[in-house]
Amino acid sequence: MMFTRLGFAVLALMAAPGAAQNEAPQPQERPTIKIERPSLTPEQEARGERFSHFSKVVGAKMKDARFSGEIAIAFSPLDNGELYTSTAVAQDADGNRRETGLPWRWASVTKQVIAVMIMQEVARGTIALDAPVARYLPEFRSPNASLITVRQLLRHQTGLPNPDDTKPDPQGVPSYYTPDFAGNKDPLTGYCAGPVRGEPGGAWSYNNCDYIVAGALLEAVTGESWEAILDMRKRRSFAQSDPKLWDRPLIGIAPLADAQPVPEPWPGYVANVREPTFDIASFGAAGALYGTAFDLVAFDMHLATGQYLPPEALAELWDGQPELGYLALGQWAFEAPLKGCAAPVRIIERRGAIGGVQVRNFILPETKMALAMFTDQAEFDFGEIWQGAGFSFEMLSLAACPQGPQ
Repeated sequence: MMFTRLGFAVLALMAAPGAAQNEAPQPQERPTIKIERPSLTPEQEARGERFSHFSKVVGAKMKDARFSGEIAIAFSPLDNGELYTSTAVAQDADGNRRETGLPWRWASVTKQVIAVMIMQEVARGTIALDAPVARYLPEFRSPNASLITVRQLLRHQTGLPNPDDTKPDPQGVPSYYTPDFAGNKDPLTGYCAGPVRGEPGGAWSYNNCDYIVAGALLEAVTGESWEAILDMRKRRSFAQSDPKLWDRPLIGIAPLADAQPVPEPWPGYVANVREPTFDIASFGAAGALYGTAFDLVAFDMHLATGQYLPPEALAELWDGQPELGYLALGQWAFEAPLKGCAAPVRIIERRGAIGGVQVRNFILPETKMALAMFTDQAEFDFGEIWQGAGFSFEMLSLAACPQGPQ
């Protein structure tokens, strides 16, 4: 079984406080990593056995469910998460294998990444979660600008307008997400700064403007666009292990004026028909990221093992509120029973969907495991974990819990 040392894995978002954002790292000799089999506890051994079993049977499970897409899993056999391994299976609904490791749109998983980047600034002391957004964005023209806190922005409690509500085009796509949108998309003065839907606080209401504005907040605080920050931190991490990887394009961000910004080997389908055209770039910090399934589980493992955030900031990020349906900051955090596990399992979940592409991203912090599932079918039903049935429930149970004789 091949392991990857976390310090050299993809998507290292965390730059050291005070590090120059545009400073290219000096070439370094790539270290030789000698991996010796560690001494494992029975539970740690069991993680490896579940991972191996999952890898063997997931293709058949996908075919049985007529799942078209890609599933990646990663786990660490060690409690400190120093090492991890990952694998993926990609196939169509008939079980025909396809190439793994190709880019997918991450859709609203982008929000999870943005929330981590915001919390990195919180950990550095440059952002306060309970400060009004207007402190950092004095030019934000929303009537709620002085009332909304950063925490409410990340938890969809702002009352801001939602681009989903703009008039649909003939294909049913909200006009904000089309190349021909006639309005203003500036986060501070455009649509997101327009008439509000309600007062901030209270119940949450899903809203892409919240994270479009969060991207602008990152830019105001750091002096760099959120795209540039993410790209530079990713490049720095890769170059630490091999300078030749400085230009490796593993995470894509939609260009600002292109309706189809990244060639998609997995375009989406709605009712078995190719999806309509979306201007993916218009989703901005709410949904414009692309990456592979391997990229996503690597992000998950880094996050789960404290590579991105100190413990206090990670606990804040994953503080799921029961009265808000266990909504945390940019993701959901809850406990739920899984088939084969003796006790409820702590689960971090982030969903996304644009057009015909859906994504489910799961982190199991206590067992150092991550599961990312992408499908190109808008109608595929993942089910709800809390209902104790459905595809997500079955896949998580298979990954996390003993399933009897194997």
